Amino acid sequence: VQLVESGGGLVQAGGSLRLSCAASEVTFDDYAIGWFRQAPGKEREGVSYISSSNGRTYYGDSVKGRFTISSDIAKNTVYLQMNSLKPEDTAVYYCAAGLGRFVPPPEIDYWGQGTQVTVSS
Repeated sequence: VQLVESGGGLVQAGGSLRLSCAASEVTFDDYAIGWFRQAPGKEREGVSYISSSNGRTYYGDSVKGRFTISSDIAKNTVYLQMNSLKPEDTAVYYCAAGLGRFVPPPEIDYWGQGTQVTVSS
């Protein structure tokens, strides 16, 4: 299984970014796929997950109403649209996959190399 993130970068507060996660060797129906993030000195935080098999989504409390997750099964890609970004959203964002249909997944089985998101004030 390979998960490759793209779309990170530097943006001003209030701006938007869209992250993409291209997945290979994974059957979307078998996994919940999404994102967690980690900032320096902070614990890992689940951001958002989607189960393509049942359409269920999960959003962490800190991103509800601002982030939207979606998937394109034909392209084996999951997207995270991030709007109204805040400096506290600054972190490395990792695409992650957990076996099963629960969101968030109880365990992370695979994750990518991460992409940096920096929000300036």
